[in-house]
Amino acid sequence: MYERHFKRTQDITLASLALLVLSPILFVVGVMIRIKLGGPIFFLQERPGKDGVVFHLIKFRTMTEERDENGELLPDDKRLTPFGQKLRSLSIDELPSLINILKGDLSIVGPRPLLVEYLPRYSVEQKRRHDVRPGLTGLAQVNGRNRLSWEDRFDLDVHYVDHITFLGDWKIIFQTAYKVFKRDGISSDTSATMEAFMGSDVNEKQDALSR
Repeated sequence: MYERHFKRTQDITLASLALLVLSPILFVVGVMIRIKLGGPIFFLQERPGKDGVVFHLIKFRTMTEERDENGELLPDDKRLTPFGQKLRSLSIDELPSLINILKGDLSIVGPRPLLVEYLPRYSVEQKRRHDVRPGLTGLAQVNGRNRLSWEDRFDLDVHYVDHITFLGDWKIIFQTAYKVFKRDGISSDTSATMEAFMGSDVNEKQDALSR
């Protein structure tokens, strides 16, 4: 009942209120990005949503456009400025994604939308994370975020898909606020953000056995 008839209304209401209240912050951050990083202010990237349908995720830009002698973008840790890191640590870079919630691309709570290139790398079980709308925050984000292994993140995503409740969503929302306040789990132990997901050998073997 909650997932089918109330969750979407709740998403629209919360996203609308948040955009209204936070509009002065959004304006100031946009101006600062323009001054410190130049244009564009927003970073748009294709991400798979519910049922794998691709949409454009909207975020504040946190990296420079610095490139090497071959014209290739430098690694994330070379382009992520202290200012950009501050935006990420406070999750301010995620605020424009509230627009995606109003559009119906995202929910407040759900599995985080990852890269389109990961779609063919998921196991059958891992693909179930796309049975629902992705979220601005999710169960994995309040249980370790980028410090979790990919397998642990996907296990939590699928667990959420199977256990969506009103109280569960609000628990995740409050835990997210606490995590943002602590600035916890922004980076993995070996990367500025999170290492690329290349697939799981264990899951591939399990999928082969199930065919």
